This record gives sequence, C-alpha cells and structure tokens, in this order.
Amino acid sequence: MQWKSLVPVALVSAVVGCAAAIGIVSAFDLGGGHTTTVVQQAPLQGQPPSGSGDGGLTPRDIYKRTAPGVVFIRAQVVESTSSPFDFGFPQEQRGEATGSGFVLDKSGTILTNAHVVSGATKVTVQFADKHLVDARILGRDESTDLAVLKVSAKPSELTPLPLGTSRDVQVGDPTIAIGNPFGLERTLTTGVVSATHRTIQAPDGFEIDGVIQTDAAINPGNSGGPLLDATGRVIGINSQIATGGSGGGNVGIGFAVPIDTAKRLLPELKRTGRVDRGFLGVDAATIDKSLASGLNLSVDQGVLVQTVTPGGPADKAGIHGGDIAAQLNGNEIRLGGDIITAVDGRKIRTRDDLVDAISDKKKGDKVKIDLIRDGRKQSVEATLATRPTQTPGQG
Repeated sequence: MQWKSLVPVALVSAVVGCAAAIGIVSAFDLGGGHTTTVVQQAPLQGQPPSGSGDGGLTPRDIYKRTAPGVVFIRAQVVESTSSPFDFGFPQEQRGEATGSGFVLDKSGTILTNAHVVSGATKVTVQFADKHLVDARILGRDESTDLAVLKVSAKPSELTPLPLGTSRDVQVGDPTIAIGNPFGLERTLTTGVVSATHRTIQAPDGFEIDGVIQTDAAINPGNSGGPLLDATGRVIGINSQIATGGSGGGNVGIGFAVPIDTAKRLLPELKRTGRVDRGFLGVDAATIDKSLASGLNLSVDQGVLVQTVTPGGPADKAGIHGGDIAAQLNGNEIRLGGDIITAVDGRKIRTRDDLVDAISDKKKGDKVKIDLIRDGRKQSVEATLATRPTQTPGQG
C-alpha cells in the first residue's frame, strides 16, 4: 500500500496532525462538540509489561482511570500570508487549532505536541468537567515535537497520568489512545504496537527516532494525547499518522513519540523553555554490509558523510562530504566522503548513533571525531554549534 504522506495529527489549516487544527481561514469548528466516545470496547489481550503487578484491565477500566487526566487544548493562532493582491503587505489570518494533552503532576504541568501550540497567541485547556483554564507555554522543542504547558488549577482538579517506559515496548503489545479527534472529546481507541524504532520527521525538519507505530485509530485532534499500555501507563505521545488516498484520516498507521524521550527532556524544557543541542553539520548514511560490499568500502560499519553544512563545525574541522552522485539499490548516494567511526570514543555504527552522540552535547563542546579517509584512519576535533531551527543536515 502506498502512503500518501505522514502528517501531524492536529487540525490547523491544511495540517492534519494529532491535533485538530481548525481552519485558519474558514475556522470551521471541529471542537464544539462535547461527546465522549468509546470505540472497540473489548478486553485487552496480552501480558502487561514485566515488573508490573497490575494486569487484566479492560479498556473501560483504563478509560475510567485515565480519561480525567486527558485534556482538550485550544490554541488561538495567527498566520501571516501574502498574495499578489496584497501589494507587498502581508495579511494576518486568525484561527484555532485544537488538540490533546495530558496532566503530568498536581502542580498543573501538561504535556502535548509542539505543533499543537505552534504560533499560538493564546492557549486554553478544557478538563473533563468542561471548565476552561488559560495555559502558558513553559517550553517547546520542535525537534521532538514536544511542548510543556502550565495551568493554574486546584490539585483536586488534576489527574496525573502514570508514566511507563517505551524502552521495553514490543510489537504486538496492546495499546490504547485517548484524545479529541475531530473535536470529539475523550475518545478511546485500541490496537497494538505494530512496529518499534520508527523514524518520523519533526516540525523543524530533523528526525525523531525510536518512534512507536500503532494501529490504534489516531486522527486529527489526537495530537498530544497519550498512547497507553495494557496497565494504563503512558508509553508515547500521539503525534502523526500516515494517510492514503484523497482523505486525511486514519488508515491504521499512527506514530507516537516515545515517553522516554519526553522524560529525558522535561527537566530542561521546564527550566529553560527549550532544549540546547549540539550541532555538527553533516548528513550521513549508515554503512551496512550491502553498502560496504556494493561500494567496496574499507569498513562494514560507520556512517558515510554525504554533505557538510558550509561554514558549520564539521566544515571548519575539515570533514569532507561526498562529491560523486551514484545509485545503489535504487537509492541515491554520494561517494567519496569521509567515514565517521567514533565520536569521543563512542562507536558510531549507524546514522542514529551519530545523531544521538551529537545531540547529547551542547554548543561550544569540543568533540573528537575518528574517521577514515581514503582508507586511512584520522582524527579531527570539532567545536559544536547550536542546532539551527530548521535542518540543513541531520548531524
């Protein structure tokens, strides 16, 4: 089956993310209903995660426990547009984006997707009892499509969801998604983990790794809502869907940002409002056995540098990109670049290894990069920069 596209599930203009973006121009209201819908109300089959003493829960049980902690997010957004009839003066168009989120603690911290509140001038959160409160954005990280909100609410009004781990998620594990698709509040759908370690594109063009794929129905408006395991613990944040044909709805393929990613970044997001990541400025391809043999490379693991950002840290350190375009197994690849094998002694086997090694560091950090050039081992030192807001390269 051919996928038409991967889209975030929020409803904003033509964006179909897990949020329900309500049109910027026409502002058609997908968030006006107050319906609670429960779909596929069958017992969850499968074993709970190891170490869990809680099992045998039905979707109804989990819904009763967790739905009060799932919130409906409305973001007033402003978009600047221009046309030949504006005579060079951009026009502002206003609308409302809607999505989902969930409560993290009794102090009023809420987690959602960054694209749900992108460009927001005002954000409100609606709880299960229908009352609305204003929310402020504590932090956003477009590279992982995560945002943290803060609301002033009584502790008795807040139902924090228990956080699990995405580390032990396996294909076939039961999943539950709760959110607000198409403005239908606190809708539940069930499914299974259909794949792990997927990669999707973040709003800023960088890639999000370790993503959970599920067949639980996720639609526009689900963005930022929780993906739960069989014990009701959050294992992911619903973010994108694959669409097919002419529609923008679910075709059985949804993607959730792993909760372990969120747990790792939450302290910095709450403290500074952003995530400071190092930037090397390379795009690279993973070397596997087929690539190594097909290109007659001197190593069978590492990453082959494809391009280097002009003026970036890698360029200043003398790292070379490829200069010969070729086709291998139907894929375009650039030959002649350096092969990176380690960063600060940490072995680099895949492209993801390189991204992780650099992302763990910050602007100004100096890193030693081991590489192979023309069959000879070399080492260079690079001083990392701040990751740009839009990707010119993945490293």
